[in-house]
Amino acid sequence: MKKHNFFAGPAVLPEAVKKQAGEAALSLDEMGGLSILEISHRSTFFSDVMEEAQSLVKELLGLGDDFDVMFLTGGASSQFYMVPLNILGSNESAAFVDTGTWSTKAIKEAHRYGNISIIADSKDKNFSYIPKDYDIPTDLRYLHLTSNNTIYGTQLKSLPETNVPIVCDMSSDIFSRKIDPSRYDIIYAGAQKNLGPAGTTIVITRKGILGKTDRDIPTMLDYQTHINKGSMFNTPPVYPVYVCYLTLKWLKELGGVENMAEKNHEKGHLLYDEIDRNPCFEGTVNKEDRSLMNACFLLKDSSKDDIFLKMCDDAGIMGIKGHRSVGGFRASIYNALSKESVQVLVDVMKAFEAKNG
Repeated sequence: MKKHNFFAGPAVLPEAVKKQAGEAALSLDEMGGLSILEISHRSTFFSDVMEEAQSLVKELLGLGDDFDVMFLTGGASSQFYMVPLNILGSNESAAFVDTGTWSTKAIKEAHRYGNISIIADSKDKNFSYIPKDYDIPTDLRYLHLTSNNTIYGTQLKSLPETNVPIVCDMSSDIFSRKIDPSRYDIIYAGAQKNLGPAGTTIVITRKGILGKTDRDIPTMLDYQTHINKGSMFNTPPVYPVYVCYLTLKWLKELGGVENMAEKNHEKGHLLYDEIDRNPCFEGTVNKEDRSLMNACFLLKDSSKDDIFLKMCDDAGIMGIKGHRSVGGFRASIYNALSKESVQVLVDVMKAFEAKNG
């Protein structure tokens, strides 16, 4: 039976990428039959992979030469402290919009390095919406946003109007839609949602934003260290970076971010239309703020949750159970998940209605 991977992360990867990555784990012709797992990161082969992966990130996101791209370790959570460590002076201020678990964690870490304020949040309704129409101070070093909230199923549809530099955690929707690079000074994203396996994190910085703090930054935590060395100051996570490289190539061959955005809209609307139509289910998020990456929904009769989960399991659907913070169900419909898999989920929802509605 074909499996349909709705896990929130580590998440589904393209079949072609998994096949090529699997073959490389056994043998690379370019390296005389050595495994990608055992080659030197100083080899010409991997140096070319790293360089091309960085170039593809720029190409797919529309970034110019005024940006640097790094592949780092530590997950996106490490960026919660690396961002303020690198750009926030001890007497400077940064503001956050708190839209869920990950922004809350980022706020906690940033408090160590400067003056931090929360200028908007959606805690009052369990992060089921994106705050709007809030005031943004003009004297900020940066404003931190989270573009997509994996746990709660909300997504930022547009950026607030401000001249303040914007830092954005795009861990769960990077490469899923077009962005305006001119609006950002730092973008970071863990790979394990839309790009590759766990183990590496993309960090994108605008040139000129670094080197202005009043602190001595440890070498390994200094962005400039990794920019200067092309993300190879120390041994990088070779295999995760290689899989990211393959996924970036796959995305380009499919027509890039614009084409992927169309596919994501089709998948998202297919599922949300069923949630809204089916009398057994209801969404948990304001419709205007619904994520196209993580769709959260409930059974109106929660006593039948296990019945629905069993039907999903019988259909090969995996990872559909919701996060404990929300309950119910969460379907993560990242770039590599096919529309066919979403249709299987929709068919199960219809079958559940026929038997239990």
